[in-house]
Amino acid sequence: MRVLEASRSERNYWSDLWHYRELFAILAWRDVAVRYKQTIIGIAWAVVRPLLTMVIFTVIFGKLAKLPSNGDVPYPILVFAGMLPWFLFSSILSEASSSLINNASLIGKVYFPRLIVPASAGVVALVDFTINLAILFGLMAWHGYHPSWHIVFLPIFIAFAVIASLGPALYITALNVKYRDVRYAIPFAIQFGIYISPVGFSSEIIPPEFRFWYSLNPVVGVIDGFRWSLLGDGSRLYMPGFLASIGVAVFMMWYGLRYFRGAERAFADLV
Repeated sequence: MRVLEASRSERNYWSDLWHYRELFAILAWRDVAVRYKQTIIGIAWAVVRPLLTMVIFTVIFGKLAKLPSNGDVPYPILVFAGMLPWFLFSSILSEASSSLINNASLIGKVYFPRLIVPASAGVVALVDFTINLAILFGLMAWHGYHPSWHIVFLPIFIAFAVIASLGPALYITALNVKYRDVRYAIPFAIQFGIYISPVGFSSEIIPPEFRFWYSLNPVVGVIDGFRWSLLGDGSRLYMPGFLASIGVAVFMMWYGLRYFRGAERAFADLV
């Protein structure tokens, strides 16, 4: 039987992640069940939210601002393909940020790698993502637009989106344990981020002299990658900016994990 421990060596910690894989599955299943079991709103929200956002962005950016799409890609599909990774990113961020506080009773009693808690909370976001992906395929079929062979790279970009999400999520999760008012800033940051990321428009409209710097936002590379894999030749990858996004995402993952591990030993006392 495991007891509460202040810290673990790196070697034991990473092996314990595998040892406690059943706990990860239990927590993930619990979060999904709470979200969807015996409720209509949970399932409906996963469908209504992206569709409503797509309509609003299509009207604002496509009809009123008259921003161009990528080639012959219908504007609603361009928007929805950008919303997929954005909602995955924002959902992991919001779900993980309060996960340690919500599991305070568990954290204060037994030892297990605390990384399991925010990671399992992000599974709900992946379930929503799967629903949204099915909606996108239905929308593409409605418009008669078919994905190209680039779609085989979609799992790679999904992994990229998860990495880009987990880095800041781990940092904010650990920060939220120490400073509880951090959670109030997260909805504002997410709302602000959707407008500075190329969700409702193509990143190709960014002037060439600014596009590399714009791509330092890792979500830009994630969205461009999704559009390239889902829309094929209708969307092109700006490789210097894409590589920059990958570099920033990897750095944020390293720093978020480092900060989380450094703060982890005090979680039991603070929650």
